[in-house]
Amino acid sequence: MEKQLKVSAIKDGTVLDHIPANQLFRVIDILGLNNSCNQITFGTNLESKLLGKKAIIKISDKYFEDADINRIALIAPQAKINIIHDFEVVEKRVISIPAKIKGIAKCMNPACITNHQPVETLFYTKTEGENFKLKCHYCEKVTEKTNLKIISNS
Repeated sequence: MEKQLKVSAIKDGTVLDHIPANQLFRVIDILGLNNSCNQITFGTNLESKLLGKKAIIKISDKYFEDADINRIALIAPQAKINIIHDFEVVEKRVISIPAKIKGIAKCMNPACITNHQPVETLFYTKTEGENFKLKCHYCEKVTEKTNLKIISNS
């Protein structure tokens, strides 16, 4: 059986693969891609052995900073990043949740200093299989994955 591309190739840029299909538009939002001038191709509900259904995003001439990759990790920790140069994959990375999250998530404690002063948030992560929790450095409030509010990059 012949393989067929469902989403066209890009010359240079980044491919985000293995995003859970139901998280595609959240990833687009938190990365601020809806305001991007770069060519963006995405597909959703594509077949995946790992996820059942997956989404993919291809962004031409765009490479992500660590903070953006950490944003993706909080939503799609099993996602993969492929860096493309001249139609060839030159780097493959599996995203993982870092031990510290700085400035990309909001503390859920209304009394936390980060919600009242110009103080950048800082969390320590605790991973439990597919789930994780964030513990605020300042007020020590623990935030579950399901209550997480990510600060958009737009």
